[in-house]
Amino acid sequence: MSDRLILRQPDDWHLHLRDGAMLATVVPFTARQFARAIVMPNLTPPVTTVAMANAYRDRIRQAVPADSAFQPLMTCYLTDASDPNEIERGYTTKVWAAAKLYPAHATTNSAHGVTDMKKLTRVFERMQRIGMPLLLHGEVTDPGVDIFDRENVFIDKVLTKLLDDFPDLKVVLEHITTAEAVDFLMATSTQIAATITPHHLMISRNDMLVGGIRPHLYCLPIVKRERHRRALRRAATSGSAKFFLGTDSAPHAVHTKENACGCAGIFNAPFALELYAQVFDEEQALDKLEGFASLYGPAFYGLPANERQAVLERGRSEAPREIGAGNERLLPFAGPNGLAWRFVGLVEAAVNETRPRAGS
Repeated sequence: MSDRLILRQPDDWHLHLRDGAMLATVVPFTARQFARAIVMPNLTPPVTTVAMANAYRDRIRQAVPADSAFQPLMTCYLTDASDPNEIERGYTTKVWAAAKLYPAHATTNSAHGVTDMKKLTRVFERMQRIGMPLLLHGEVTDPGVDIFDRENVFIDKVLTKLLDDFPDLKVVLEHITTAEAVDFLMATSTQIAATITPHHLMISRNDMLVGGIRPHLYCLPIVKRERHRRALRRAATSGSAKFFLGTDSAPHAVHTKENACGCAGIFNAPFALELYAQVFDEEQALDKLEGFASLYGPAFYGLPANERQAVLERGRSEAPREIGAGNERLLPFAGPNGLAWRFVGLVEAAVNETRPRAGS
């Protein structure tokens, strides 16, 4: 059993960075480990135009440490009134890497999201033609649907029809949480893929609810039963290119989590790669981590894999309980049992370096 792990530098294909002081606090944690990240556009107001995306990207770049080559990949927030021409302009000029669809009121800052998929027919037609990926928060928001069933209902009632109507549309079903989602992905075409978060691989709803409510484990989509967690672990470590890394790291200040109506989101960016390594180690699948973390995402987005390498070492380390101060205090997620791997740093690729091989 190796105590040292070397793999191509990974990318994060689902990330929240927020804005203002929070942005400045959290960006360095992602830039420390990842080369690129798909940045979510659910700000207030949301990022709906090319000009807004350019301005947000500039603010992110200003927060990136001087010694980091981290690249933010911007996304367009879709609304009922989204303009296909603006979306194409942003994609063809390489401002946007993808477009994000939030069902209205599905999660944080999604009030401006889509109320009816039919209103975006022209947008989907254009995205399909130009090859622009559609990123889906895959939950229905019908109040009559139990919160633990919203992903499955979305797949049955919304996603299946979308793929029938637009068979060549590239789709990422983000932060999947159920065994049914895994089965659906495995049975569909290569045009659809999914991201999986470290927290959905590590915790179930028992961790959030048994013995008292743990608000820092509350996220959307909400964590599910243990059988779903196990299904996600099997998918992530399967070697299938349909599943790749997306942390959905979503920072909220401590005081907004620990109150009568706490915010949904788990801040895992400080230890994301260590957490994934721990899961793959527990599943005896470290040889599959490079594919999941570093190869399958770039391939889906039509981008080259990174040349630099990330180095981790086996060994327990203490995670700080809090990061930041005052109203910007954050509680990072470090897994239910602490960290079993340490991120050493990034190195240039050695010509004869041996890395764990990704699965086929």
